[in-house]
Amino acid sequence: MLIVSQVSKSFAGRTLFENVSLQINRGERLGLVGPNGAGKTTLFSLIMGDMSPDEGRVHLERGCLIGFLPQESAPVGDQTVMEVATAGHDAPWEAEAKAKTILRGLAFREQDFDRAARTLSGGWVMRAHLARLLVLEPDLLLLDEPTNHLDLESLVWFQTYLKNYPGAILMISHDREFLNQLVDTIVELAHQKLHRYRGNYDSYLAEKEAREAQHLAAYENQQREIAKLQDFADRFRAKASKAAQAQSKLKQIDRMERIEAPVAAEKTVKFRFPQPARSGQRSIVAKDVDFAYGDLQIYTGLNFEVERGERTVLVGPNGAGKSTLLKLLAGQLKHQAGTIEPGYNVKIGYSSQYRGEMLNPKNSVLAEAMDIENRVPELTARTILGSFLFRGDDVFKSVSVLSGGEKTRLALVKLLLDPPNLLLMDEPTTHLDIGSIDALVGALEQYEGTLLFISHDVYFIRAIAKTVLHISAGQLTPYAGDYQYFLEKTRATSERAALTAGQQLTDSRPEFNNTAASAPVKLFKTREEKRAEALAREARSKERREREKKAVECEKLIAKLEARQVELTAELEKPEIYASGGKAMQLNRDLVTVQEQIAAATAAWETALAEAEALGSKIGAEQAD
Repeated sequence: MLIVSQVSKSFAGRTLFENVSLQINRGERLGLVGPNGAGKTTLFSLIMGDMSPDEGRVHLERGCLIGFLPQESAPVGDQTVMEVATAGHDAPWEAEAKAKTILRGLAFREQDFDRAARTLSGGWVMRAHLARLLVLEPDLLLLDEPTNHLDLESLVWFQTYLKNYPGAILMISHDREFLNQLVDTIVELAHQKLHRYRGNYDSYLAEKEAREAQHLAAYENQQREIAKLQDFADRFRAKASKAAQAQSKLKQIDRMERIEAPVAAEKTVKFRFPQPARSGQRSIVAKDVDFAYGDLQIYTGLNFEVERGERTVLVGPNGAGKSTLLKLLAGQLKHQAGTIEPGYNVKIGYSSQYRGEMLNPKNSVLAEAMDIENRVPELTARTILGSFLFRGDDVFKSVSVLSGGEKTRLALVKLLLDPPNLLLMDEPTTHLDIGSIDALVGALEQYEGTLLFISHDVYFIRAIAKTVLHISAGQLTPYAGDYQYFLEKTRATSERAALTAGQQLTDSRPEFNNTAASAPVKLFKTREEKRAEALAREARSKERREREKKAVECEKLIAKLEARQVELTAELEKPEIYASGGKAMQLNRDLVTVQEQIAAATAAWETALAEAEALGSKIGAEQAD
């Protein structure tokens, strides 16, 4: 379908890649990885024809349609969300039903479909463009960091949707779990070369380590052999009786196909981050806290405390109040009742999802990093900037020219150079590449303060969290163990599903640039308002019945799949099927497929039940009202 043949590309005298080749066949799922600045996005541009290679050629099969989702921004005019989602389709009216399903999966509400897309924030515009690509279903889908703008539940939906996507996919992603779930091949772009590895991201890491060890051993063996031959030639070339043998040894060296020296891995910089002052045993205490957005009650009588040294991840469904809790603890939101009191000597630091917006665009990267209350030596600042990929002259760049990802990295550097002893972080890995995530993990492993965070990056959660706090419908349930302990206790069907498990409180809400303040609560309702509420309750009752019906359908499907799982397991226990390796392999593949289908059906069943329960609770509360 696509062949990249012996392509080279340079910019400003710097070679990005040289004589690289890549073939993508129909239906393949490839992850493109490599260090920052290696040329991954440039390779995308060459594939799309936006750039031309210096040498070589890019051949696309005739009639093959390519769809591209950029990392940062995509243009939008005066179209509605629905018009963006169906743009490029020959028959938009036919695509509408599919677009509605996809838009709902990406957390748009029905009333958002006819909104002007330009009134949405950048992240929601990107979701609308993602919907357009999924509706269009190109033969080759190019995705550049597609999870950056997705909340956790949308990410779960998107991941499931891509598993059944009919076309080929080539994606750049920093989310290891996303890559592990979706790709069957990793293509690494590093040191101007492309290397292809079979399997997902974890398989790639293991195979890469094995390849590098094998390469090093072969290189060292050859170097020892060369040294031995050269030594013989040097010692005996002057002796007439041995001169012919010495010359033969030199010719033997010349005839060797030289093994290239392994490219040295970048050295890991060893340093300690500055550490905060020690706080009292209790970092922060919330007592009898009430909080609502207008008439939408999030917390009632909340009691919660955090002890020094805790490293807790907040999990639960969208709208449950995770980000709200962090904002309340940080003082970003004002509670309506109760108290929130920091402990002795506690300094709070809050890192929102939009931390890059707090930077001074007039400063250089280095000046901005050092613009902190407790200044550090320039060498310390530059060392830590280097670990977050600001190297050499990059530190003198103006903040105004940085990309979204670079601003995110710089904001984290500032936070880590002068850390608080109570750190509240909302999606800290968004816009970070894999190298930067590793740097952040390294920093937080050294961090001696108290940490509460929200994340959809399973790798990051596993590396950092020591305890888990589940939030659902304003209720907090602590788990006194790490993420694996939480999975086992909740019997989660998948790691992604575990992060969103719980009762759905409210819809995700697109952040519109012109959002108005919540209307004041009315004391009396008009007849029209009461009638409207009755109609809304009726609609919710219908929706609840649909969810209950969906749950029943899922139960039947699960029973059918589990019966098939028993059949396949019984077949695999028969010794005779291993006489033909092909049959055993096929049965194993079928079993894996059935297990994945059971997990997906179980997650759908749990979601349908939770939604039906939430709708029932809401209807009951309204009737009591």
